[in-house]
Amino acid sequence: MTGRDTATKARTRPGPAAAAAPRAPGRPPAAAVRGKLPGLAVAAAGVALAWTVHRVLPAVPLLTAAIVLGVAAAHLPGPRAVVRGVARPGLSFAGKRLMRAGVVLLGLSVGLGDVLGLGWETVAMVLGTVAATFAGTVWLGRRMGLPGDQPLLIATGYAICGASAIGAMSEVSDSEEEDVATAVALVTLCGTLAIVALPLLHRPLGLDATQFGRWVGAGVHDVGQVVATAQTAGPTALREAVLVKLMRVAMLAPLVAAVGLSLRRRRTGGSGTAHTAPDDAAHTSPDGARRAPIVPLFVAGFLAMTALRSTGLLAQPVLTAAHQAQELLLAAALVGLGSAVHLPSLVRGGGRVAALGLCSWLVIAGVSYGGVLLTT
Repeated sequence: MTGRDTATKARTRPGPAAAAAPRAPGRPPAAAVRGKLPGLAVAAAGVALAWTVHRVLPAVPLLTAAIVLGVAAAHLPGPRAVVRGVARPGLSFAGKRLMRAGVVLLGLSVGLGDVLGLGWETVAMVLGTVAATFAGTVWLGRRMGLPGDQPLLIATGYAICGASAIGAMSEVSDSEEEDVATAVALVTLCGTLAIVALPLLHRPLGLDATQFGRWVGAGVHDVGQVVATAQTAGPTALREAVLVKLMRVAMLAPLVAAVGLSLRRRRTGGSGTAHTAPDDAAHTSPDGARRAPIVPLFVAGFLAMTALRSTGLLAQPVLTAAHQAQELLLAAALVGLGSAVHLPSLVRGGGRVAALGLCSWLVIAGVSYGGVLLTT
């Protein structure tokens, strides 16, 4: 994080006393809960509508429909007053807390045995793709002068698993809601375009079903978008794509932990100590400055769910139910995040944001394509 970004956050983010205001004795917990109910009701309605869109148009993933509806609600004359007013606390809660719960359940999608069964060559290919995409996007975003944590969040979304990864990274980076919403909107847009673009390149690039599936798994952002893209080439491509994608998902926790450690060292002058911390804990250094937790509780939960899935003790109906719950939680979170998008602001900085997204997309597509050719 640059000095300019730190200064920006210092100007726009309230101090410790202000941050603690919602928990003041004058506002009982019951009142705080009631204040979130309108926004949670809006999020639930958005999920129901997104599910309906997905059922009618199966090519539109549930999560893509959810964020589009959230953005639409924030700009249509009628709903706009609601989502920016009485529903804002609940929608912000959904975008943050429900995202954490969805990320925890996402761990049940990752079976380490299946991932490792792909072989060390594929593991090395995925590691290289993630590292090149993440580092290259952060570097380029800083060079382009994107504000706040946008380069970090966009890099995480492209490198790992779209909106879920952005939500996880925003917890340790303590990012502004607008930066999170911008990154989610960009990554969702590019992932949606991939559903159309990549199948058109299947034959011209000379890829068989296995190669195409692994390319999609290594290069497309959201899990739902991977499924929608890979299924066009048949069941073999779909299986390979999902396995490679889950390998990328498994890298979410170590990447978030590494960034958390880096941020803490920068903010404490290298004197911070690593530990697992509750999500709500406000860790402070001796001078009172906030310190980002290295391994937030929800990331530890993700790892625990991955370990549980790998034991083979969970029956398939349990895993299916958990997957459905994960989809609903993430959809509600994306409705909340989408409702925080302010398109006029996005358009004003849209040229640089779009350029970074395009460059990052070319990096991950190119590196993963080369890696697939070398390892299959």
